[in-house]
This record gives sequence, C-alpha cells and structure tokens, in this order.
Amino acid sequence: MNGIFLYYNLIFLLSVILTCIYSYMWHKHFSVNVSLIFAFIPLTNLAYVILIHAKTLDVALVATKMTFMGGCFLILFITFYIFNMCQVKMPKFLILLMMGISIVITFSVLSIGQNKLFYKSVEATKEHGRLVLHKVYAPMHTVYYAFILICFLIGFGVIFYSLKHKNQVSRKIIWLLFIPEMLSVLCFFIGRYAFHYVELIPLSYLFAQIMYLGIAHYICMYDITDNAIDMMIESGMAGFISFDFNMNYLGSNDTAKKIFPELKELTVDKSLHNNEKLWSIFIPMINKFRKAKGQNKFYYGEDPIYMIDVNYLTHRGDKKGFQLVITDDTKNQKYIKLIDHYNSTLESEVKKKTEDILNMHNNLIRSMAMLVESRDNSTGGHIIRTSDVVEMLMNEIAKDKSFVKKNHIDEEFIHDIIKAAPLHDIGKIAVDDDILKKPGRFTNEEFEIMKRHAPEGAKVLHSILKDTDDESFKKLAENVAHYHHERMDGSGYPDGLVGKDIPLEARIMAIADVYDALVSKRVYKDSMSFEKADSIMMESMGKHFDPELEKFYIAARPKMEKYYEVQNKLAEGQIIA
Repeated sequence: MNGIFLYYNLIFLLSVILTCIYSYMWHKHFSVNVSLIFAFIPLTNLAYVILIHAKTLDVALVATKMTFMGGCFLILFITFYIFNMCQVKMPKFLILLMMGISIVITFSVLSIGQNKLFYKSVEATKEHGRLVLHKVYAPMHTVYYAFILICFLIGFGVIFYSLKHKNQVSRKIIWLLFIPEMLSVLCFFIGRYAFHYVELIPLSYLFAQIMYLGIAHYICMYDITDNAIDMMIESGMAGFISFDFNMNYLGSNDTAKKIFPELKELTVDKSLHNNEKLWSIFIPMINKFRKAKGQNKFYYGEDPIYMIDVNYLTHRGDKKGFQLVITDDTKNQKYIKLIDHYNSTLESEVKKKTEDILNMHNNLIRSMAMLVESRDNSTGGHIIRTSDVVEMLMNEIAKDKSFVKKNHIDEEFIHDIIKAAPLHDIGKIAVDDDILKKPGRFTNEEFEIMKRHAPEGAKVLHSILKDTDDESFKKLAENVAHYHHERMDGSGYPDGLVGKDIPLEARIMAIADVYDALVSKRVYKDSMSFEKADSIMMESMGKHFDPELEKFYIAARPKMEKYYEVQNKLAEGQIIA
C-alpha cells in the first residue's frame, strides 16, 4: 500500500517540477493551450494524491470531482493544442461545441452527491487501508467517456492529416504530439481494466508533459518569425515604438531610445503631442501610411540613415494602434545613392549618344528628302516650309485637349509628324527627270505617272526604315508619304480613300502641302495672295480637307502668313537669310 501512495506522490511531485521547467522555458509565442495543460496536470495529479489519502466520503468526492474536471479540460486543451501545432485551423463551431460539452460535463461532475446526473449512487468502503468508492454510473458519465473518445479520435485525425499534407510542420513535433496521445488512450481505456488499484492516467499526464517540453524546445528553433524579432531586439538591431490610435505612447525598447532620446521624456499612456520634435517626425509618417496603402517605409536622418517601417499594432487580428520598427539603413542608402549616381551618369551618356545617333539619322533622312527635291525644279524649299507649317498646326492642335484625347495624340505623335513631314514627297525619286523637271503643267499621262510618287514614297520609306526600332514613326512616315494627296470626298489619289479612312497624319499634311503650293512661287506660276489662298482653303474644308481641322488652320493662319511673307521675300532676294 505504501508503494501506491509513493507512486501518486512521486507523479505529482514530478509533474510540479516539469511545470516549473516549462515556466522557466516559457516564451510569449508558446500556445496558451500548452500553458493551460501544464497548469492543469499538477492540479489533476494533486487530486489523485488527495483521493488516495482520503479518509472520508466527502473528501474522496471532492478529489473525484477534481480528477474528472481535470481530465475533461485537459483533453480539450490537448485537442486544441494539436490543431495549433499541426497548423490546421479549427472551425469555430467545433471550438464552441467542445467547450460547451466540457462545461455541461463539469456542471454534472460538480453535482455528484447532489443529484443522479453523473452517478446514480456512490458509497465508500475501506479496502487494504484506503477508501474505495463504489459507484453506479449515470448517463453523464457515459457522455464523459464518449467526449474523451471523440477528442482522441479528432486528435489522431489531425495528426495523420498533418503527416500527409502539412510538409511545413516538423515531423518531430508531430510524433511528439502522437506519443502522449497514444499513451493516454492506452492508460485511459486499458489501464483501468488491467490495474485495479492504480490509475495510469496520472502517469500518462507526466509523459505528456515530457513530450510537450520537447515540443517547446523545438518551437524555439522552428518559429522563424519570432526568433528573428527576438534576435533583432536582443542584439539592438532594431528599435520598436508603439502608439495607440489616439497617438498615446505605449512604449519603446532601448534601441529606439538611443536613436530618439526624446522617448525617455515621454510617459506611457500620455499623448505624443507633448513632445513637439517626436510629433513632427512620426505623425507625418503615420498619416501617409494611413492614407497611402502600401507606403509604410520612411527614412530619417542623413548619417546614419534610419528606415522606419510603420505598421498597425495588432492583437488577435484586431488593429489596436501603430508599431514603428526602426533599423539602420545607412549602408543600403549609400549604396543606392552610389548606384543612382552611376545609373544617372550612364543614362546621361547613353542619352547623349542616342541623341547623336538620332540627329545623324534625322539629318540623313532630311538630306535624302532635299536630294529628291533638288531634282524638282518647281518646288524649291517645299519640304522645309511644309515641315514648319505642320509644326504650326500641331502647336494649335495640342491646345485642344478634347481633340487630343479623342484622337490619341501624344508628344510622340507630334514629334513624329513634324519629323516625317519633309519625307512626304520622297517618292518623287522614282519619277523620271523628264517629268519631274518639266517647267510647265503636266499632261494627263504625265500626271498619272506623277501620282505614283505617293505609293512609291511609302515603299521607299518602308525599305529605309524597316530595321528601325521606332515602329510608330515608321508607320506614320509611310502614311504621310502614301496618303497626303487623298481627299475627304474620295476624289484624291492614289487609293481614293474617304473621310476618316485617311490617316490623321496625312490629313494634317494635306493642309500644309496645299497651302504651301498656293502661296509659294513655282516655275509655272506666281505666288497667290493670302486672301485668295485662304478662300480656296476654306472652300475646300469638308471636300479636300478634314473639317475638324478647320479651326486649327484658322488659329495657325496668322503665323503662317507672317512666315510666308518672310519666305517669299527670301525667294525674291529682297532679304538675305
């Protein structure tokens, strides 16, 4: 009999020692369920000690109630712990159901001796020097056993599921969960039938504590996030400051106080507003963080340079305030500045070289156009003048935001059409000199040959620009050359396009081309007066020219007239360029 007393006393003493070891190892990232397990096991084992030493029925009943309550809540906490460690989310309804059943069982246990919910009757006799209870079980006792069995089954199910599907959960931890679960089953359902005088349940609790201490040891290694945070705090790598939503100061670590000594002057639970300097530093950051989603990194200081990471302070998923994490980012920022300087220098050099290449390319294209024009006795200076007129028209078009948006006009389009304007007659390179240099008007046959310069120009430009990376310019230049003689009413050439089927760039080019032909002197005609030229242009709106471009022509006309006054005087030798 002394051996039985020693067994229960020793189990209780060891469970207390293991709980003390756990308390020494405890860390804030340990699950609350395992903490409750270590708290309940010594109390439950103490109940077995009281029961074995009980001299009266009342004391024995109190101890019995404690063992049943301990067993009921321990299996509940163990099941919750298994879900937690296996990283399996437990449904809320199941949590509430299991807690509800535990509470109902607890009330029925507490009523032992007062009603017949758990025991129908209980009597005590002395056998071999100890008090033995003789019980007649009631329905709630069966519910208790069923609840224990269901919890075991759920626990095993989660463990086996985790072994198969949760490759991010340590296999060591899974087996350390499985061993006490299996021992508890053996002790609970088998031990009491094999051993009549000794309960093995306290022993299973002791083994569970040992296994869970092993899990606690491994958690310290496997919990990467908390380990990293702990390391940063202990090493002084990062400073931490917390505020609630009313900007009341909640606390900071030593590293933060070294970076911002003013924090030492703050009082916990008092407003940050009491310190003007800290208010001016942190409030703008927090306001930007709240307004601009995703912007949570800010920089403070010049040397050293600190990165302040602003995030919400949360507890169980609820936002409680703001957490500021401060790290020294001086090396990174200096490196970034060095890289930025290098990239800026490199970008400047590349840009200069690119501009040189583009200028060479543009000059080559313009020279080709002028070479072609030099073969045409009738159009001296035409390509330069039309390019200037196109630029005047585009300046007016750019002012009309609705037209620009409607026609998807951007800076690239404006730049490209001005650049392409000198190339609109490049197709004349394919026209024989006899026709091109003819001093008078063309015959019908000659005019038909002359018309071919439009499609030929598109072919020439396609060949010249086929290897360029600037696809938008290539397409626009080809359109200008190909379609600048098309008319809105379909009477133009070479394809007889109608209305908006004519590309916008060609419609703009047509205005500049015709206006120049009217007001410039040719070998076969004198220059036309601005009034008469304007009359012809206005009459042609909607027939030859796009009526939507009329307002831009009207707006640019004063500048065009001044421009051609100078050009005509230059042509007549009245002024020297």
